[in-house]
Amino acid sequence: MKILYSFILILTLAAGAFAQGPGGPGFEQGGVRSETAKAVHLYPNPTTEFVHVRLETLNIDHVKVSMHNIIGNELPIETEKIDDHELRIRVKDFDAGYYLLALRDEQSNFRGTYKFLKR
Repeated sequence: MKILYSFILILTLAAGAFAQGPGGPGFEQGGVRSETAKAVHLYPNPTTEFVHVRLETLNIDHVKVSMHNIIGNELPIETEKIDDHELRIRVKDFDAGYYLLALRDEQSNFRGTYKFLKR
């Protein structure tokens, strides 16, 4: 049980480091990727039915999205493209708790993980 809690803590801290911007693991010198990370917005947070992902500088068509529960299991998701820079993900049927949203864009070499709360 101690190992599981340690894993969850490490996963949560790693996710927070990617979502927080400059200086975290995976960010290049000069702030190129950190500027992209700052241009990603998840709302509403906390949420009950949908979480919106707004990508100011990336095109949603090039971004791969995956969702994981707090212990790292990947979950199937229903997504809806709102426009070229916004995506809506249905979370209504998920259990209450924290989830991690992983975004990856091969064109810009951007990778980010963002945490949100489903109530």
